Amino acid sequence: MSRRKTERLLNLVICLLATRRPLSAEHIRQAVPGYDSENDEAFQRMFERDKNELREIGIPIEVHKDPWEEDPGYRIVRQAYELPEITLEPDEAAVVGLAAQVWQRASLAEAASGALLKLRAGGVETDEAGGMLGGALELRVDTRDPSFPALWEAVRDRRAVRFAYRGAAGQSVLTRTVEPWGVVSRRGRWYVVGHDRDRDAPRVFRLSRISGTVTTIGRPGAVVVPEGVDIKSMVGYSDDLNVTERAALIRVREGTCQGLRQVARAVRPGADGWDELDVDFTDPGRLAGWVVGFAADAEVVGPPDARDAVICRLKGALL
Repeated sequence: MSRRKTERLLNLVICLLATRRPLSAEHIRQAVPGYDSENDEAFQRMFERDKNELREIGIPIEVHKDPWEEDPGYRIVRQAYELPEITLEPDEAAVVGLAAQVWQRASLAEAASGALLKLRAGGVETDEAGGMLGGALELRVDTRDPSFPALWEAVRDRRAVRFAYRGAAGQSVLTRTVEPWGVVSRRGRWYVVGHDRDRDAPRVFRLSRISGTVTTIGRPGAVVVPEGVDIKSMVGYSDDLNVTERAALIRVREGTCQGLRQVARAVRPGADGWDELDVDFTDPGRLAGWVVGFAADAEVVGPPDARDAVICRLKGALL
């Protein structure tokens, strides 16, 4: 599916979820980016295809016929669309957290917000309370490296990339052409793993050392990931097996920080509206990057190096 079509379907879903009343096809045509604003026949064909595709994947689009209106209206009832309560294991929650962060960094989030703004500008009352753009997942992965979105899309589309890369120990900046196999996080840092065409060998590149723009080259689908390749071991995950695991004492406000509660090996009531969590960790910096995402709802009590890592993170955010 093309990116343009994906954005259009996403915007259509958000449009029909956010409206408080059924919308006519013409209103949807004006509110949702991607529909032909001039050719009526082309719009009708595209709109019918989109409705059918969404229904095929289980999204319930309801049709409402108002006797006072000439055209029917469409909407998605939130109760029929939303999933029931889901309980995630710690590793599953981590995957969902990563997906949430990708959503935040992807251009689709901007397109979705634009659809809601356009709806409101057109006089349509929207409901974002408790919706899919409102209550974001609390568990997040820190991906502030500007090259992350382009590399993630290149891995998804299996396209080669070219970028300027600064080596370790003050080496000069060189241009690298890479066939990316995956983007991996380890100990708070992000890496892209793939085949380096310049060296004709597998290589690992730290995203923080990439300078400037990441450019995609070649056609989509051209990159083939070798069978049996272990991206995590290439980044050095096997080294983590020798790191001693410790427990951090974290105070969280009652009813908050569900991501931390999911992975905690012990949760007990504290004082003054706080709970106490015992959370296992190996790297203070990585733990700090996670905890600061909960802002004032979480506080690391100990050990001292974990607490200091959080303080350093917060001071850095103020600079």
